[in-house]
Amino acid sequence: MPLKYIPYFKDPIKGQALLDNFVRTLKYSGNDKIGYKIKRGMPLYELNLIESVNAKDTCHSKMDSNAPANHANDKVQPHTKGEAQSISSKISQNDKNLLIRGECLSACAYLKEQGIEVDLVYIDPPFASGADYAKKVILRKNPNTAVIVNEAKQSTSENEIEMREDFKGFEEKMYGDIWNKEDYLNWMYENLTAIKSVMSENASIYVHLDWHIGHYVKILMDEIFGEENFVNEIVWGYRSGGASRKESLPRKHDVIYFYKKSENFEVNVLQERQYLNKPFMDSKQDEQGRFYVDTLLRDVFEGMIDIIEDDEIKSFNTRPVLNLSVEQQDYATQKPEGLLGLLIKIASDEHMIVADFFGGSGVTAAVAQKLNRRFIHCDVGINSIQTTRDRLKSLKANFEILEIKDGIHLFRNPIQTMQKLKTLIEGLQEDASLDKDFFIGKIIDSKLGIIPVSVPNLLDSGAKMLDFVAMNELIQKGINNLSEELDVQKVIVYYVDIEDIDAMKEFIKEHNRHTLIDIELRALNTLLDEVMDNDYIEYKLTQNAESYTLEITKFLSDRVQEKIKAYNEKKAAQSIKNGKTFMPITLSENGLECIEYVSLDCKNATKNAVWESESEIKIDKNSLCFKNGVKTKEFWDAKISSSKKPLRLKVRNICGDESVFEINL
Repeated sequence: MPLKYIPYFKDPIKGQALLDNFVRTLKYSGNDKIGYKIKRGMPLYELNLIESVNAKDTCHSKMDSNAPANHANDKVQPHTKGEAQSISSKISQNDKNLLIRGECLSACAYLKEQGIEVDLVYIDPPFASGADYAKKVILRKNPNTAVIVNEAKQSTSENEIEMREDFKGFEEKMYGDIWNKEDYLNWMYENLTAIKSVMSENASIYVHLDWHIGHYVKILMDEIFGEENFVNEIVWGYRSGGASRKESLPRKHDVIYFYKKSENFEVNVLQERQYLNKPFMDSKQDEQGRFYVDTLLRDVFEGMIDIIEDDEIKSFNTRPVLNLSVEQQDYATQKPEGLLGLLIKIASDEHMIVADFFGGSGVTAAVAQKLNRRFIHCDVGINSIQTTRDRLKSLKANFEILEIKDGIHLFRNPIQTMQKLKTLIEGLQEDASLDKDFFIGKIIDSKLGIIPVSVPNLLDSGAKMLDFVAMNELIQKGINNLSEELDVQKVIVYYVDIEDIDAMKEFIKEHNRHTLIDIELRALNTLLDEVMDNDYIEYKLTQNAESYTLEITKFLSDRVQEKIKAYNEKKAAQSIKNGKTFMPITLSENGLECIEYVSLDCKNATKNAVWESESEIKIDKNSLCFKNGVKTKEFWDAKISSSKKPLRLKVRNICGDESVFEINL
């Protein structure tokens, strides 16, 4: 259950009826359903402080503070009204940068409760494109082999060390972008309204979309922010990727809608350099003797970064991130730093708070750090939090990682959790005759026959609360439309959260009278609580006069092995069909090639305490090491050292699952 609901606004905004006479401008099927949620408010949950990074180090962005982290009971508790006054967007009072794992709505509820206002928002949400986005999972070089290679390649360049041809990899889904248009627009309306509620009066927002749904969202933004607060529609063109042979005019641009919250916002004036064929009026000459004039920057377009007179962002590139780019984070739909650098410079000043509530690869937070801004990164996927955490660690940023405890234990990300559920519900079978908008499958019971099973769509934050509106829709459209031929006597409805379960049962009794179908409610966490078992590890710890060295001798991950098994079976079947030879992925006996990251905590011994990394090593896709955020040309030798006695070990496998082990001497 949420601790409480936080109102979106204290009072209705002028021209915007948010209470009893809630009115929507954009008309579509189901656009009235959002009114109930807006009136109810944003759900506020308890947050756990997971990790504090570089808390004692000097912040790269000149924004240090002596304010202590809130470690009480390892949880971040909502503050009282009086306490909230000490946490605001003023840099002198609190300068914490935040990575929040959780939904946008709950993150906004937390920020609003804490009195934190953001000055600039950039979001790159799902595009309602109907696509799934996958992460390529790559086995690392086994340390037993890497030691030999290290000795032979000590004097070689970094490019010569790359060994991509030796890697074997597979893909797994990171997040899904599968929506019907109406549900997507309701989801966006609720999120945009929540974001607006935590924006300062001089704030602005960029919303990055494409041709699938952008024109509808533009109308939503007119409704939420006001047509008079529209600043510009920015077109980001690119040439990367292929184009369908059927398309004579390939779709090669995205749109970024730029809105301000109020008249208090002012655009920063940047200049662009235009070169001339000959001297003219007040023209100048550069170091190469070329004539130019400085004019105001009026358009954002590909390559603009190359001609902006600003050393801070001069080296950034607005072109798409290619596979071999130094920016590449192996994250689907990653945007270039140059694009974000330009947008951030236009709409914010140093020390302001820049927030991204669908943070992905962490480009917004990384660029904000480089440009001396504070940052708030939010995403529901663990891969996003890990990628951004490692990226910011390399930039020597200081930040805290918080996790929203919103009633469900996600497995990596929502789409993989949904897939996992299908294997956890005992006896679940697929049935094409069931409406997939409401039912995930069926269970066959010896006495009751077919029992359809309903599970909330975890990709939709609004579906986590089973309220009267959702239940009424399930009864009217889901249960009423069950085929009579199925002879259904019972339906199982799993839920993440219910405001009042007794009231819900009464509601079901009242509104389900016309059917003879029994509705059984089950808590989803009964299935998910035991999903995240630790991987298995063996290690040995040695000590000398100056340091401790921990060597991992064996690592077994059932979850990685399951993915590899499924991949091998799929590829083997394809090879038989195509008449091609397939070499399956195999693991060594010690399994060390499945490790992506290791870290030692020398301060906290308690299992669930805040993680404070004393020493860490990340092994990149080329099997080269980042030691405490610094890139090296070394392969991992299965060892990690620290000057202090290590108390806990954290290991992340190549799929992104992290396990914490207490170290026993």
